[in-house]
Amino acid sequence: MGRGRRGGGPVTRIRLTGARVVLPDTVLEDGDVTVTDGVITGVAAGSGAPSRPGDADPADARHRPETVDLGGRWLVPGFVDMHVHGGGGASYTAGDPDQGLAAAAFHREHGTTTTVASLVTAAPGQLRDSVAALAGLVEDGILAGLHLEGPYLSRVRCGAHDPALLRAPDAAETDALVKAARGTIRMVTLAPELPGAVDLVRRLSDAGVVPAIGHTDATHRETQAALDAGASVATHLFNAMRGLHHREPGPVAALLQDSDAVIELINDGVHLHPDIVSLTYQAAGASRIALITDAMSAAGMPDGTYALGPVTTRVEAGIARLADSDTIAGSTLTLDRALRTAVHDNHLPITDAVRSLTATPAAALGLADTIGTIETGKRADLVVLDHDLHVTAVMRHGRWISTRGNS
Repeated sequence: MGRGRRGGGPVTRIRLTGARVVLPDTVLEDGDVTVTDGVITGVAAGSGAPSRPGDADPADARHRPETVDLGGRWLVPGFVDMHVHGGGGASYTAGDPDQGLAAAAFHREHGTTTTVASLVTAAPGQLRDSVAALAGLVEDGILAGLHLEGPYLSRVRCGAHDPALLRAPDAAETDALVKAARGTIRMVTLAPELPGAVDLVRRLSDAGVVPAIGHTDATHRETQAALDAGASVATHLFNAMRGLHHREPGPVAALLQDSDAVIELINDGVHLHPDIVSLTYQAAGASRIALITDAMSAAGMPDGTYALGPVTTRVEAGIARLADSDTIAGSTLTLDRALRTAVHDNHLPITDAVRSLTATPAAALGLADTIGTIETGKRADLVVLDHDLHVTAVMRHGRWISTRGNS
């Protein structure tokens, strides 16, 4: 603890030492990170001297922080999940704040300190009610925003969305949703080939909402038109979209070729073959790839039957599918498992894997100024991992919210 602040309580300072600190392009061995009142105020190697000029003299007991020796464990930024429907038996798609709190808490235990809650296609009134109900969680800082995956999606690429509820883009409906959500909608996924879709992309982009391309049967040219209009994210590339063809390359090629497009991948070993993951990294690089969960309420739960919005799914051996078909329906993934898969199975450097869980999605969401990397001035959202990349502690806003025997 340090000296008191003018007009406030005591300054809280924590010094994390002996860590393998993962930075965007390198690993800081025997790293030392200082956190002051929820903000990273020092990052150094070896000696532990704070890197920001003007930090208090550590010899002064009034400024001496609580010290936690991480004993060679990994220290990485808090994970950012820009596409998740639920977990731990709770669902964002239910439009219930209590379930939203439970789902966010479940994923925080697995290192996700920033969550954008994804909703699936539903009737207009139900969607309005859901965004209005969840907006308070964004306003309270539990969630970083809402993501509408639908209802403006392709019927032939609908995946786990109810095709009877899919519809063409509607500016009036979108405005009503934005109003009901009180400005908390951060991303909207749509199919660019639908009538009015490109105009809606422009409208969303102008309003500061991220337009994403997904669940689409678009041609290469139609996809390029949406990218030119402001679309900047590929919703789970390859899944629920027209495939790559040598005479009609479709959305996959257009999205990979666009140097500004961020590519979502569900790296659970089910949605994508490992070689496709490797090929995508070769084509786009970690600075453009965001690993997501697309998790539903069944994440962390036993096999069984679960709802995903208005549709029913069955989970067998941890794989979620529609109850009446073999169509994959979301996932049971957590981001810590996605990290282990990327490093252990895809053989990615840990810097690339971590970047895809942190800095890249943070940038895609417009949050790179505050989260996504370990550097001075950023919010102290941090995850401690053991040598096998399992989560042992989670810090959010400078406070330990989950510890498993290391702090």
